[in-house]
Amino acid sequence: MSLVIGLTGGIASGKSTVSTMFKNLNITVVDADIEARLAVMKGETAYYKIIAEFGKEILLENEEIDRQKLGSIIFHQAEKRQRLNEIVHPEVRKRMRGKMEESKRNNEEVVVLDIPLLFESKLTFMADKTILVYVDNETQLKRLMERNNFTTIEAEARIHSQMPMSEKVKLADAVIDNNGLVADTFSQLIEVLRNWGINKEFP
Repeated sequence: MSLVIGLTGGIASGKSTVSTMFKNLNITVVDADIEARLAVMKGETAYYKIIAEFGKEILLENEEIDRQKLGSIIFHQAEKRQRLNEIVHPEVRKRMRGKMEESKRNNEEVVVLDIPLLFESKLTFMADKTILVYVDNETQLKRLMERNNFTTIEAEARIHSQMPMSEKVKLADAVIDNNGLVADTFSQLIEVLRNWGINKEFP
């Protein structure tokens, strides 16, 4: 029986760092962002639905979807954004579920679903346990500004567009504090897995 872990965090919280740690432990990670990109590639079901909804003017010369152009449309129109989500999200869930079931068939002890908006999108039903990668507001703001060259206002706008960390903490089964050193974060991850009865050989 595989344990399915839903991994989430906030923007610039270090979720990708923890995701990489899972991969380095030879644990399968199914990444929602990657599956979302693959779901809208030319030839996929969502690809044709998006063209039908938004028109061929959102295509690049090679007929792939121009993500920037599409993004600029939905960023300013909530109704269009909602429609895109209705097209893409079911396809992403289907792709993720397929890979999750494959891991289960292979009798893998753990499989991780890396979902940035796990709580916001109400996808916790897909996982047995959830892990939140947490940082405090000050650290989050500093890291986001440094990573993306944002001004304080730009960074705060993106942080505030997500569910507050304080709310996510209440919803998660386990919280990994990523304010400190990477080694501390890794130690916390191993402790969480051991507490959940994962008996892999950890370095």
